[in-house]
Amino acid sequence: MISDMTKGNPLKLILSFSVPMLIGNIFQQVYNFVDAAIVGKFVGAESLAAVGSTGTIVGVMICLMMGLTSGAGIIIAQCFGSRNFDELRKTVTGLIYIVGILAVVTSVAGVVFSRPILSFLNTPDNVIDEAVAYINVIFAFTIGTAMYNASSAILRSLGDSRTPLYALILSSVLNVVFDLLFVVVFKTGVVGAAVATVIAQIISAIYCIIHMVRHRRQLNLEGINFQTTKRAIKRIFQTGIPSALESCLISLGTMSVQRLVNSFGAMTMAGYTAAAKIDSIAIAPIVSVGSALSVFSGQNIGANQMDRIKKGMYQTLASLIGICIVIAAGIVLFRNQLLGLFLDKTQAAEAIAIGSKYLTIVCVAYIVAAVMRTYLNVLRGAGDVNTSAVAGILELIGRIIFAYILVRPLGSTGIWIATPLAWAMGASVPVIRYYSGKWINKKLV
Repeated sequence: MISDMTKGNPLKLILSFSVPMLIGNIFQQVYNFVDAAIVGKFVGAESLAAVGSTGTIVGVMICLMMGLTSGAGIIIAQCFGSRNFDELRKTVTGLIYIVGILAVVTSVAGVVFSRPILSFLNTPDNVIDEAVAYINVIFAFTIGTAMYNASSAILRSLGDSRTPLYALILSSVLNVVFDLLFVVVFKTGVVGAAVATVIAQIISAIYCIIHMVRHRRQLNLEGINFQTTKRAIKRIFQTGIPSALESCLISLGTMSVQRLVNSFGAMTMAGYTAAAKIDSIAIAPIVSVGSALSVFSGQNIGANQMDRIKKGMYQTLASLIGICIVIAAGIVLFRNQLLGLFLDKTQAAEAIAIGSKYLTIVCVAYIVAAVMRTYLNVLRGAGDVNTSAVAGILELIGRIIFAYILVRPLGSTGIWIATPLAWAMGASVPVIRYYSGKWINKKLV
């Protein structure tokens, strides 16, 4: 259940720990995958465009939650590595309180401001009503997303990557069932798809929470009294805010891109939405292995094993480069077939052509994304979260500037090219920081 990453072969530990996370990430993408496929096939391209137009807004919410919980996870991992279990329990308690309050605030603000934000993003009049209906259901039940992210971050930081996977498998299966029931049988459209996703997220959160309660002794949570300290809360914000800022800035960059995409009409929106779903699954190995590397880095810096961190990083980077080459080749060869899972080849041929161009441009730069995520996660696990925020800011600036410059001469193709250019800008920060050696002194515990 618990993986002590301060002992054993680094690469083997990182990859074995990342496999459940990879499967979990893929199943998490299945939420969106199934929503998009069923909505696109059974409701229509405009409804798919409506769901797609909400993706960046929901992404900001999720990134905020994930940033705060992953920031707390860094502290928990370092507490585990240094065997400071009392501080570990105080951090867990503080995280629960913070996430609960944030979920309530996000729900209210999201429902109130969803239409103005969608209007600002140039969402077309023929899809905005469906987009508002979909996103309001998601926002109303933010608590499910918040509690799952908190519980899974706690479990992963303690070396348990399997329980969050089991929760996602269960909820993904239920998501498919409820999608088919609400959308296909009851004809509830995009609202039904949103309800199906919300129910699945709540179930995954409940599953993880029950597991933590039942196995609190093995997880070193025995004796938790739901009391925390100002010091624990302060450290969660010190690590969580930069992590959340980094994640949100990336999503804000995507939101800015979405505004440009929306200006090209429903077919471009549909093609981009379908391609983005495929892209999100394709980069799941980078995300999963990177997250495992962050836990590895956190536990080992807590145990003062710096050479072990460096060895694990180089082995991980070499493995990711090979994985990226294989994935990119597969996407280039089968991009049209993959897009056909979301879009009708006769009714949405234009959207498929647009999505195909997006995938071709972005997938060749996956190696750049792998370099950026590898170095960032080593620094993040070590507690150097401010560097991650700086990288996020630079990536945001790059994505917006390149997109708005290139869209004039190249049309929507210029928007797609901006993504790999922004990755390259973002990658420069953690690489320079790593070789400066200053991150070594950022230990939190």
